[in-house]
Amino acid sequence: MTEPWTDHALKALRAACHTADGPSLLALLRAHDPAGVLQQCGDALTTAVFRGVPGAGEMAIACTSTLRDRGWPGDEVLAEQLDSVGGGAVLVLRPLPVDLEELSGLLEGDPAWGGGRIDLKTGVCWPAIADTERSWDEDEAEGTERWLPVPCEGSRDAYRDMEDFITALDDQDLARFLNIAIQGPGAFRRFKDMLATSPAQLQRYWLFAAERQYGRARAWLADQGYRPAPPGDQ
Repeated sequence: MTEPWTDHALKALRAACHTADGPSLLALLRAHDPAGVLQQCGDALTTAVFRGVPGAGEMAIACTSTLRDRGWPGDEVLAEQLDSVGGGAVLVLRPLPVDLEELSGLLEGDPAWGGGRIDLKTGVCWPAIADTERSWDEDEAEGTERWLPVPCEGSRDAYRDMEDFITALDDQDLARFLNIAIQGPGAFRRFKDMLATSPAQLQRYWLFAAERQYGRARAWLADQGYRPAPPGDQ
């Protein structure tokens, strides 16, 4: 029987992923349901398999099966990555220490100010609205190989996440109220305000939305020829 993902457990998960701490990562995934955090921890798990951390290969096989059964955007990309490293194959996509949450923010932000670029030397995401003057070398022109432009694709996918989350709810009364809440301008705010009355469901939604957003960011990055990699593990 696994434990639910609490704020404390998620904080520990993020720390394990950031430092590529394989043993701590595996302990967390064994104690909790990995399905809710696969896109968040997939790259750190890849590193654990590559380093031969005991139990990492078996966990990767289980996670790969879950990813393929689920089939959300980015899931097949991550499943192939775990398959490749588990089989000893060389990963084709180039590693880049980019934060998928930050990349998702560029891809799915407000079209009026969203988008930006990724520094291919550091993996840092630069929003278009930010003053990026210091991010460019004085003798380096825009469009050189250092920068990867990121378009803003808007919030359509995030709106679909709300719709799909509502569809999966067992609480039909809550689902009905949420369906009303997402109609018209201000849908995102009303949806979250309504969910705030049920902390457990709100936590479920944040995990659900993060998985979908990270997966879409991973899929976009793969299309550019890159894969996320934990800092210092390139």
